[in-house]
Amino acid sequence: MKVLLAEYTSVHDPVLAREGRSMLGVLRSSFKRCGFEVVLPEEGDFTSEIERLAPGCDMGLVIAPDHLLSRFTMVLEQHTHNLGCGFMSIAVCANKVQTRKVLRQHGIPVPGDAESGKRVIKPLKGCGALGVRLSDGEPAEGEFAEQFINGEHFSVSIVANRIIGDACQYFTGNAPVVLAINRQDIRIDPDGSFHYLGGETPVHPDLEQEIIGTAKKTIEVLGCQGYCGVDMVVADKAYVIEVNPRITTSLVGIVSCMKEEIADILVAASKGRGPEIVHLDGRVRFDTDGQVMHL
Repeated sequence: MKVLLAEYTSVHDPVLAREGRSMLGVLRSSFKRCGFEVVLPEEGDFTSEIERLAPGCDMGLVIAPDHLLSRFTMVLEQHTHNLGCGFMSIAVCANKVQTRKVLRQHGIPVPGDAESGKRVIKPLKGCGALGVRLSDGEPAEGEFAEQFINGEHFSVSIVANRIIGDACQYFTGNAPVVLAINRQDIRIDPDGSFHYLGGETPVHPDLEQEIIGTAKKTIEVLGCQGYCGVDMVVADKAYVIEVNPRITTSLVGIVSCMKEEIADILVAASKGRGPEIVHLDGRVRFDTDGQVMHL
């Protein structure tokens, strides 16, 4: 069995390349341990590489910045079985304002709008905290402002079973599996710039069940499938900040603790048969370079 792991940044985006290589590394190792032949794109046009390689593979997964992911995933789905989220749900999640609107309509807590004063300004589309800042200035073109919530930063890593898409016959209605809650290491510079530095996993916050329930409802509402990361700030309640319908850096830490193979989980979930639970042993701190330290 061949699997195409199409990771964009390691070749095409120097700013995010370290994180991209670390995510690709853990996935590649897991698929190899599970007996798969792993196929990787070469340098050159990324879309053309997917079109060239995907037809010869049994399945594939795209890892790319959110604003590019939908287009690349659509190409992948035309040629092979997609192990990740469907391209239409990815497109919704990539637009942060649209995501907030959908979640708010379904009663999921999100930061409020902020017309003035100290607030979070962020790109309409983006990832990795790039361009996110705390400021009382005005958003530029392609940016928006939202309420700043002073709380703890967490993410929930979930793998959702097949819902619809290129293999809708695999729909089972099985619930998603929560891999872990991760504490995020977010630094805010004196100038207000946000930086994501990695995190710690697994953790068990006071509002653990609320956090998990909110994350599950979020991906259900957005129609996500495969691996997803739901970013939250927890204060008086768990507020959803961002939804990443793709592999996230937290996976680097999770696989160091998880007894199951992430490759097996992704393949099973893509056919509606993901596990009900996973088993974690220990706790680690991880950074965006893929370095893991057991605690």
